[in-house]
Amino acid sequence: MDIQHRHIEVFRAVMTAGSVTAAAALLHTSQPTLSRDLARLEQLLGYPLFDRERGRLKPTARARALFDEVERSFQGLARVVERAQALGRDADAELSVLSLPALSHALLPSALAALLGGHPGVRVDITPAEPPLLDAWMSEQRFDLGLAEQATPLPGVRIEPVLEADEVAVLPAAHVLASRSRLALQDFEAGAFISLAADDPYRHEIDARFEAAGVRRRLSVQTHSAVAVCELVRAGLGVAIVNPLTAQACAGRGLVVRPLAVSIPYRVSALIPLHRPTQPLADRLLSALRSSAPPPAWRQSA
Repeated sequence: MDIQHRHIEVFRAVMTAGSVTAAAALLHTSQPTLSRDLARLEQLLGYPLFDRERGRLKPTARARALFDEVERSFQGLARVVERAQALGRDADAELSVLSLPALSHALLPSALAALLGGHPGVRVDITPAEPPLLDAWMSEQRFDLGLAEQATPLPGVRIEPVLEADEVAVLPAAHVLASRSRLALQDFEAGAFISLAADDPYRHEIDARFEAAGVRRRLSVQTHSAVAVCELVRAGLGVAIVNPLTAQACAGRGLVVRPLAVSIPYRVSALIPLHRPTQPLADRLLSALRSSAPPPAWRQSA
């Protein structure tokens, strides 16, 4: 059979408009041309779609059944066209972000506020994950953008720096050290100290600094979460050193933040999938993330 889209379009126009004359006007064609196309469709089908009564067309039962199917197809096409147009509008864009939990808590909110302020219709899906799952999913190109701390090279992923700052001290507001504007490692001598987990890379660096300075602390509690560290400090269980983003997000309500006299660098990197279709909003979010830096007093002076 040689039924073409034009034949179906003519049939639909006749069914919708109710007459050949109105259908011809709807399709911006002549009545004789439309009548020929309709007759050709009936010839190809091998059965009439309309009864001719006194010069008017009356749809047959087969025509009504066919029209139902045609309408479903055209509605599906309309959804395809609508989706295709929507993909060109920021208002209908979707952005998937994979992030360390600490960064989804402390860095992403302010950056997303800036992004969504200019693009209120954008939909963002944030998935928190820790390595090695985070690394594996980014290598598999599952997300538009990833956020990590001490990022290591990954296959199929480009690493972009987002920010570099210094680790900071967090203390209960009533702690004796809270009166100081800047803390040296020696200030932590013999004090109760809340640590990150033993396998955390920043824990290793912090411990190495204290060991090199000959400062002994009382390591009372440890946890994987920087947010949990801050809450333990807020409860008065000790002092701690954490990243400036989490410290900034948790500060207040009995928790104070102080810079250190020694620089312990803290870095955040963006992970860009190389083999996933580019999402323009990922670049805009990356710019917003770079603008969401900690207060100047907490940044590195180098």
